[in-house]
Amino acid sequence: MQTLDQQYANSVLTQVLAVKQEQESEYKKYGAMAHKLPILIHTAGLLQALEFVNTREDIHRCLLRDLAHTLGHPDREAFLQAVRGANLKTYLLLSRHTLAALLWYKRFAQSVLEVEASEKETGR
Repeated sequence: MQTLDQQYANSVLTQVLAVKQEQESEYKKYGAMAHKLPILIHTAGLLQALEFVNTREDIHRCLLRDLAHTLGHPDREAFLQAVRGANLKTYLLLSRHTLAALLWYKRFAQSVLEVEASEKETGR
């Protein structure tokens, strides 16, 4: 039986490798948002941060879709609905799990996508 961190790591690695292969011109934006999203969650709250990402470019919504899948939701809209309708206890738990998963997105953004936290979304 795997720990939750191991499950997150396996899921995220698969997703990040696929993004690097399939989104050759956009994957740096994916990685940059992976670095920014935890900060957005801490400053604005989970729902506001996720809705912000949901209004961005397709590659950002791809990160949101991948995050939803990692956390066990069928798609990004189901994930957003779960967060929107959560009571306080569930909302806090969703926030904690989301931040735990995003730690792996940040790690793989650095190691696989070679995107540093200081890089801008343009991929420079």
